[in-house]
Amino acid sequence: MRRHAPRRLLGVLATATLAFSLFSAAPTAGATTAVPAASATRSAEAAAQPLSTSTPVVFVHGYTGNASNWTTAMSVFRLNGWSSSQLFAYEYNSYGNNITNAQGLATFVNTVKARTGASKVAIVNHSMGGLVSQYYLKVLGGNTSVSHLASIAGANHGTTFAGACLIYTTCQQMYPGSSFIAQISAGDETPGTTEYATWYSACDGVIIPYTSTRLDGATNNNVLCQTHIGYLTDTVVLGQIADFIAS
Repeated sequence: MRRHAPRRLLGVLATATLAFSLFSAAPTAGATTAVPAASATRSAEAAAQPLSTSTPVVFVHGYTGNASNWTTAMSVFRLNGWSSSQLFAYEYNSYGNNITNAQGLATFVNTVKARTGASKVAIVNHSMGGLVSQYYLKVLGGNTSVSHLASIAGANHGTTFAGACLIYTTCQQMYPGSSFIAQISAGDETPGTTEYATWYSACDGVIIPYTSTRLDGATNNNVLCQTHIGYLTDTVVLGQIADFIAS
């Protein structure tokens, strides 16, 4: 997979009030991200290419989350050139079935494509939204409609924290070793021509083990210290994701 180094720094900070859920933790301010350095030649080439902010972005929340989780992210994307009409938040049933949730995401993406006239969208997910997104891209063939996939603390290989809510199908699917995770992780974890990237941290506290977020074939960014919910207001990481999608 190609690696993309951030090429712009945000000049302002956006703030938001976020709904806390079962998978909540106190945010950590000033998190620092370890980002691979690009060569001088590649940096020069990248700087010469204009950033593309015409791709619609679909945000997919985590367990018990909702559209309000993405208030800061959308502000960051607007600061980086996207219009509000290109930013969409998909909401689903956290207590239902992630197969149904992924099918709903497929319908939502098709609606966004029809509304915007775009051939593809970018997806940014958080936590259990990683499972919904991966099932859509891999099992339902959604990778043909997705240009970029950015997974923030995604439960892509499960988390033992889901043991706290195993009465729900979604949490059963999110537990390491589930048949659901086996299905989305078997073979190629990053199918198609979609660009994949993840952001993960040892300070997460909810994705256990924290390396569960990593995807084979993706650009996996190790954030030095950020909490699970703290990512949602981390303008540094969100700015990197905007640059990744615009590249």
